[in-house]
Amino acid sequence: MCLMSVLSRRLFLLSATALTALPVLAVTPPALTVKSASGRAVAVHVWNALGRERGRILFSHGALSAPWKYQPLVDAWTKAGYSVYAPLHVDSTDHPDHADFKGMASWPARIEDVRALADHLNSPYIAAGHSYGALVALCLGGAAIAVPAEVKTPLRDPRAVVALAFSPPGAGMGFINPGDYAPLAVPAFIQTGDKDVPPGPGGDWRSHLLPYDEATPGGNRYALVLEGVDHYFGGGICRPELPGPVQATQLAIAADLSVLFMRAHAGADKAALVSLNARLTETGPARLTRK
Repeated sequence: MCLMSVLSRRLFLLSATALTALPVLAVTPPALTVKSASGRAVAVHVWNALGRERGRILFSHGALSAPWKYQPLVDAWTKAGYSVYAPLHVDSTDHPDHADFKGMASWPARIEDVRALADHLNSPYIAAGHSYGALVALCLGGAAIAVPAEVKTPLRDPRAVVALAFSPPGAGMGFINPGDYAPLAVPAFIQTGDKDVPPGPGGDWRSHLLPYDEATPGGNRYALVLEGVDHYFGGGICRPELPGPVQATQLAIAADLSVLFMRAHAGADKAALVSLNARLTETGPARLTRK
């Protein structure tokens, strides 16, 4: 089935509802440019690890957003020793060719972007993303979402050693079919919040946990549910123009746990694994479970 014909506008609503004028942000120029399979120039924003590099993160931003709108996560990761490589996707309202990619033309373009960047890195990396970008990260980790016929499958990249998925799209979003997340082949950290309700009637924040629910047990998949957290951490990520207040405490918890996860499952850090598993709990404001 061609994703171009079935992917609904609801994914974009997650990141685009009531768009207003954006505040002025500190935007650093892209550090490198890679070329996609179709010949597009893909601008990649890079933040280098502070101190010894523990690993590299390939980060895919949410729909209509941009890499620099995730600075709290970027800062936490670089301080922990991870370099972050984040392409500016064509669906971003900050992309100069945004108007040329209508509807879901951005989906194959996103796949091209991350493939070109992964080939440039040509080494093991951590696949990470938020919302639409979380879908990209999970596909790199083995999820089998429908793609246009011209897109080469499988989407899985063996160089992606783990996946970080902040608020991935789930059931009821109009394009995720039952079982699509089941082939996930890597350890994964999947985050949502109990205010992270998809737009439209009957939206349920629990839908974002579908990748965790469908994943095979025993593969080191973690689910983090944060009390009082919405899709954007109150404007802390993705949509800084939101009035807030920013859910900064919860965002710091998510960042901290993501670092422990990366150290444990991408870096074979036994102490980090012990610390991460010590945080497992099914109650409280930060509910972390594992399967």
